[in-house]
Amino acid sequence: MSLKSPVITVMTKAAGKAARHLKRDFGEVENLQVSRKGPADFVSNADLKAEKILREELSHARPNFGFLMEESGASEGDDTLQRRWIVDPLDGTTNFLHGLPHFAISLALEERGEIVAAVVYDPIKDEMFTAEKGNGTFLNDRRLRVSSRRRMDEAIFATGIPFKGLEGHERFLDEVREVMAVSAGVRRWGTASLDLAYVAAGRFDGFWEWGLQPWDYSAGALLVREAGGYISEIGGRSLSSKSPNLVCANTNLHRELDELLRKSRKA
Repeated sequence: MSLKSPVITVMTKAAGKAARHLKRDFGEVENLQVSRKGPADFVSNADLKAEKILREELSHARPNFGFLMEESGASEGDDTLQRRWIVDPLDGTTNFLHGLPHFAISLALEERGEIVAAVVYDPIKDEMFTAEKGNGTFLNDRRLRVSSRRRMDEAIFATGIPFKGLEGHERFLDEVREVMAVSAGVRRWGTASLDLAYVAAGRFDGFWEWGLQPWDYSAGALLVREAGGYISEIGGRSLSSKSPNLVCANTNLHRELDELLRKSRKA
């Protein structure tokens, strides 16, 4: 069982409070007022409400920390360690708006450019994934490890399809073709933070996606690392807060998956 640190306690409390409102709105999804934010990328009243709750809760607990939030952007704090919260209040908005019960709140704490704490909370399944640098990854207090599979033909991978209006569909189809030819399957569930959490839990053996934002993967990346997985940019370079394209897996499969993705681009 994990002993929650003060910062993880702050994060899980904030996520839990925002989640109560998301669950209520999810039950009335047909009545939500929805506006278009971009091609196939929606924002709802529920999304904005959750972000407001998270900002209020996190600011109250740590008033000096800055923020990077999906809806309202970046705001600097005056913390001497340059700490800031990276927040996605509703990852999987399209799932949410279609009544699909697979979405999450994603919170990461960044300190001098490095992610040191993470929470990904699935309110429908009541699964709280947490991690801190050097202290492992947990699901509702149970320690997690990535899968130990070594064979691609036994592995299941997750990915994300480029949205309508964005480039990359042909590249994506080439990648899926390459991975499906050697693996046990590919899944596309539409919530990057949970895809990464599932890699950390050994449910998926790996994950890749292009064109992500820091709030999409910052928390999930730490979950994977602290569960013993390996995550990098597609192509092998170290992942940073400015890396939009990532691939992760256990240490047995990461290189082979990355090589397949690179091969598909050259084909």
